[in-house]
Amino acid sequence: MTNKRILKKSITQICEAMFTECVATTLSAKQSSYDNIEALLYSIVRMQDDYLSRISHPEPGMPAKKYFKILRENFAAQASEIIDQINNMY
Repeated sequence: MTNKRILKKSITQICEAMFTECVATTLSAKQSSYDNIEALLYSIVRMQDDYLSRISHPEPGMPAKKYFKILRENFAAQASEIIDQINNMY
């Protein structure tokens, strides 16, 4: 298990990369719905805030190793879903 600082840094970097890619895709896409793009950007920021706060305050009663494993798996699943949405914007 990595420590909390490294996990927070990794989540922040991944969310920043997704946000940047979404903005770049928006600039290069010809037909875009700005409401959908705005909602996607908002979901990236909200996801980052949610996972960073969940790292700082783990669930009581659950072993830390199991909790952070589930947290990483959920983050990866949600991030891949957002990446698929970004890829479908073309």
